Amino acid sequence: MTTRFAVIGTNWITERFLQAALETEEFLLTAVYSRTEEKGRAFAAKYADPDVYTDLDQMLQTADIDAVYIASPNSYHMEQAIRCMDHGKHVLCEKPMASNASEVQAMIDAAKRNNVLLMEALKSTLMPNFQTVKDNLYKLGPIRRYFASYCQYSSRYDAFKQGTVLNAFNPEFSNGSLMDLGIYCLYPMVTLFGKPDTVKASGYMLSSGVDGEGSLILSYPEMEAVIMHSKISDSYAPAEIQGEIGTMIIDKINQPYDVKIHYRDGTIENVTQLQTHESMYYEVQEFIDLLKCGERESAVNTLANSLITAEIMEEARRQIGLVFPADMRS
Repeated sequence: MTTRFAVIGTNWITERFLQAALETEEFLLTAVYSRTEEKGRAFAAKYADPDVYTDLDQMLQTADIDAVYIASPNSYHMEQAIRCMDHGKHVLCEKPMASNASEVQAMIDAAKRNNVLLMEALKSTLMPNFQTVKDNLYKLGPIRRYFASYCQYSSRYDAFKQGTVLNAFNPEFSNGSLMDLGIYCLYPMVTLFGKPDTVKASGYMLSSGVDGEGSLILSYPEMEAVIMHSKISDSYAPAEIQGEIGTMIIDKINQPYDVKIHYRDGTIENVTQLQTHESMYYEVQEFIDLLKCGERESAVNTLANSLITAEIMEEARRQIGLVFPADMRS
């Protein structure tokens, strides 16, 4: 069974997605949506010339599209996803799912109303080494702390400092450090431990109206989580899950390739799984496998996990005074 995909967005993340997706013979790119035909055709020429559309509804009315991958700016996700689902198309939506929790809920409602598959394209939780994290968590004993850091200096920040505000730092597109990078720390936490009891957030706001960096402390009944994120500085710290018996070290929370357990007796166990594909391949395969089985929700990137993560980010934004234009429309 081949799943016929359309893509919305012709940016670098769509390129990465297609490079990974084309590793499976079950993926077929049949359509590209772009705001300009020239840009759309230039993009499509790299991928055996699928059909190009500048009218989204016209594209969605075609019969040769089973699913749509959405990689447009965050503030467009909800409206585009709901239009896709109302046309009976399954949706794989790039992270973050939407601007806020009410938008995510509206997308979930549309998926259920139309009986289609909706999944957030958060790659790390579907990679082999996140599964090994889950499989070996019991070895740590009672978990007391989850720590994750994703701090990566953005090349677009140089332009920002010169007075040019690109999409990455524009609140109109529901962007910023928390939405772009912090989610990579939060979503795995929610997948592993569920919804926290409390959220405490701080951050540094840029003059454009988005956060450049920030931190969160999240409490659970018997543990806490500490998260750092930044688009204006770098961090090389691995993630840690600290238990009373041992501590699990994960090289990169955004794409785990190496997982080791350091036990209190001094021994180290390497539980790393071999990864044979591009990091985004696993989210594509999960999505296609779900469609083949007639499923309408991932058991890993669940709709509940997406909603909880959106609620956490919305509360964190409230605490640091980060408001998006999309919040006013919700």
